[in-house]
Amino acid sequence: MSEIKPNDSLASDDLQEENDWAAAKAFFDNLKTKTPRPPKPQYAVTVAVSSRTLFNMVAERKIYEEEGVEKYVNYQLEHENEPLKPGAAFPFVKALMTVNSRLRELYPDSEELFDIVLMTNNHAQVGVRLINSINHHGLTIERFCMTGGQSPIGYLKAYMTNLYLSKDSEKVTEAIGEGIAAATMFTRSTEMDLNETQLRVAFDGDAVLFSDESEIIVKKDGLDTFFDHEKEFENTPLAQGPLKCFLEALGKLQRKFYAKNERLNCPIRTFLVTARSAASSGARVLKTLRSWGLEIDEALFLAGAPKGPLLQKIKPHIFFDDQMFHIEGAKELGTIAAHVPYGIGQKYHKGKLIEQPAKAN
Repeated sequence: MSEIKPNDSLASDDLQEENDWAAAKAFFDNLKTKTPRPPKPQYAVTVAVSSRTLFNMVAERKIYEEEGVEKYVNYQLEHENEPLKPGAAFPFVKALMTVNSRLRELYPDSEELFDIVLMTNNHAQVGVRLINSINHHGLTIERFCMTGGQSPIGYLKAYMTNLYLSKDSEKVTEAIGEGIAAATMFTRSTEMDLNETQLRVAFDGDAVLFSDESEIIVKKDGLDTFFDHEKEFENTPLAQGPLKCFLEALGKLQRKFYAKNERLNCPIRTFLVTARSAASSGARVLKTLRSWGLEIDEALFLAGAPKGPLLQKIKPHIFFDDQMFHIEGAKELGTIAAHVPYGIGQKYHKGKLIEQPAKAN
């Protein structure tokens, strides 16, 4: 009579467990539904948004800050059947969904889509109002992360996040420190109509798509030294900045439309809006993008002119910049702006060094 070895029994159990998982997955995959399913994270471009960027929660935030978490949660429970109004990131999320619709038409079985995740430190009790609001506005958001007062940053990598948008600048800074593209959203001062068939994303260059290495030279040594440096290193690619990976992800989806001969009808359009001068320092930027294998649809070199009026013409669903005075100028003219707290620019405002508090001995 043969003896069954313990290891053989364990291997048999592991195999049975794998088979059970495979059967469960096959059952789930074969379920029929009219609701689009979220793509698998490993193939998706995942955009994580906080509840305060997706919805206007100014009144609710005031209750939280002035009366505490218990009153805040109770208020949300009492009003959970009242849908929240759209927030700063709402038009951007709607535009992502528009792109997904086009992708599903061209590639019905593809998992290469935008996946929107609600990433919030709200308590689970608030989840019903958030779900009701999402359904009321017809948003396709199936993945939630509600951390009950704790920072959600630790979950961003687990959700394979490509971009994180929040109202909390400290969380955004923490996310960038973890190597995740992130920005602080601001509510625009005036409303303007946005394109409903094309996602438009505008990026600053230095300290956003690229590192702040050239900006450091401007701040420390002035423009003439900067121009000489850029000419000398014209053929040396700039190091990548915090948003480079998101532009890369957008480019991956754009190429899916190009492959179907839809370049002229692509629902994604990207813009570089930089304070650089074209003739004096623009070549290095364009050559860097080329060396990365990335395309930008439109490149606007403003040579120090205000960005707000140009952004009014572009009407992006989101504009990323590392300088707060550009953010302020953009949102005053109706642009949805997102601040990227990265690089030496955080030590300056309108070109002047911000006095740092003295360190205690």
